[in-house]
Amino acid sequence: MFAKLARTGILIAALGVAGCNDSSMKDFAPEANKPLPDKILADMKAKGMVRTSSVMARIFKEEGKLEIWKAKTTGRYEMVASYDICKWSGKLGPKYTEGDRQAPEGFYTVRPSQMNPRSNYHLSFNIGYPNAYDRANGRTGANLMVHGACSSSGCYSMTDPQIEQIYAFGRDAFQGGQTEFQIQAFPFRMTAANMARYRNDPNYEFWKMLKVGYDNFEITKVPPKVDVCEKRYVFNQVAPEGTTFDPTGACPPSTQPDSLKSAYNAYQSSYDAAFTGAVKASVPAPKPTIAGIKEASIVSDWSKRRARGERVPIDPPSLNSDGTVTETARMGRIDSPAGRKMAALDAEKEAKRKAEEQRIAAIEAAKAAKAQALAEKEAAKAQAVAEKEAAKQAAQQPVATASVEAAPAEPPADESRMSKIKNKLLGMFGG
Repeated sequence: MFAKLARTGILIAALGVAGCNDSSMKDFAPEANKPLPDKILADMKAKGMVRTSSVMARIFKEEGKLEIWKAKTTGRYEMVASYDICKWSGKLGPKYTEGDRQAPEGFYTVRPSQMNPRSNYHLSFNIGYPNAYDRANGRTGANLMVHGACSSSGCYSMTDPQIEQIYAFGRDAFQGGQTEFQIQAFPFRMTAANMARYRNDPNYEFWKMLKVGYDNFEITKVPPKVDVCEKRYVFNQVAPEGTTFDPTGACPPSTQPDSLKSAYNAYQSSYDAAFTGAVKASVPAPKPTIAGIKEASIVSDWSKRRARGERVPIDPPSLNSDGTVTETARMGRIDSPAGRKMAALDAEKEAKRKAEEQRIAAIEAAKAAKAQALAEKEAAKAQAVAEKEAAKQAAQQPVATASVEAAPAEPPADESRMSKIKNKLLGMFGG
């Protein structure tokens, strides 16, 4: 089957065989000329590859991987290296518009002229966004790279040692006669389980289209021939002689080798069964994805205001499922007169807010102090009354005791009787 495909040439049309001229390579910086490590070269040899054989790359956002695949002497490709992506910006989903900070998804082509040995990001190459599909769908943006320095605003950023190796793979392939290599950028590995996880996502139809190209490579292990018609990707299709694929026009009648059709149908049948099972299974929750052109436009506006130096939230805004927009409270940098003016106005507003808070706090503190003083006065008054009453009661208690003590004692009964007789006799005799 694969021999027949190779004879048709449809699976390698994107990979030419003409060599690079010296002018495209002679100005490379020293880091761009570093050879691949001996271990990688040994692995390549063991897998039936030569240093200058054709190359392609696959990117998986969710898994954070960039894979390098090289052609073996059989014509089929095998993975020879895998790197952890240091940083990519945005969310899962395609790039829609300039400034949306989305790293692209799709099928892209890199030619020698897109290699930059003197990049501000150590080394880099432009992935070729926007491609024919992007342009046909009105998507905008430019200068989307794979580069070093581990910093991204819509690119796929690697560490410097990583980009030196990735760059070397492309450089060696160009030196071997490859005129362009393919980059396949996906949101995730397009397995049945992952597709089931994202089956309700607004980007799902776009991802289903990418999956056709993904499946073609999984089946053949040869980079698919990529065309665009009716504003969609088509893979490994051969148009009749004299006709072409028009990105915005109707797709022409096209054919595929029967062997590829049969292999694809068998692959799809197995996938459908796995997908049905995955829908019923417990799977990890989906990761955040971009909510189409609306969210892209919101982020793009943020990027434009930021580029003008306006003071904007440090992180781009995010569109929620209910249509509301979430922005972080922490503000970003100020790098223009307009930004400094906005910051000064914000500072003045903040100062007034704090002054008003302090004024209200002072009034409340005065009220509290007055209430406390009144309470203390009432408490003192109550205490004085209590003390006065206690003193009065204390004064009365000794007087009563003294009166009792001063009262004459009752005379004895005999003395009292004698006194009465005496007084009676004196009365009788005029005494």
